Amino acid sequence: MEIKTHFLYPSTLFFSREPHLVNTILGSCVAVCLYDPVNHTGGINHYMLPFWNGEGLASPKYGNIAIERLLDKMLSSGSKKNNLIAKVFGGAEVIDTQVSQFHIGERNIEVAQRTLKELNIRISGQSLGGKNGRKIQFNTETGAVLQKIITRQVADLKK
Repeated sequence: MEIKTHFLYPSTLFFSREPHLVNTILGSCVAVCLYDPVNHTGGINHYMLPFWNGEGLASPKYGNIAIERLLDKMLSSGSKKNNLIAKVFGGAEVIDTQVSQFHIGERNIEVAQRTLKELNIRISGQSLGGKNGRKIQFNTETGAVLQKIITRQVADLKK
């Protein structure tokens, strides 16, 4: 039987009891993969900004909301919090800037690490920061994550 695939867009999350290979592409965004080795289920989010400021909708565009919502989905499907394992990816500084407010990748990483620590969910693997984006594929049945670093290319537009 072939495993289903799903492409995860920014500001969304994914969970299914059926096995899936979930693909996403990250720059300064962060993806948190939660895996339950007892139930062999997993979910993943892809958030763009660290914190929801309380205005508008509390969407998974924001790290603090995305992690809580993913955890809620896992728990409501029968997972126990103390069984969950996290893997965290992304948070690159893909835009060169000296202005600290723009260090979104760094702030996104901090939210993931702090929130998971507060929830007592162990991070078993991570690939964070740097200057390059990442393409990841999360297997929700095994918890395995494949990663490819996306290298920067300079376009020569004079030709």
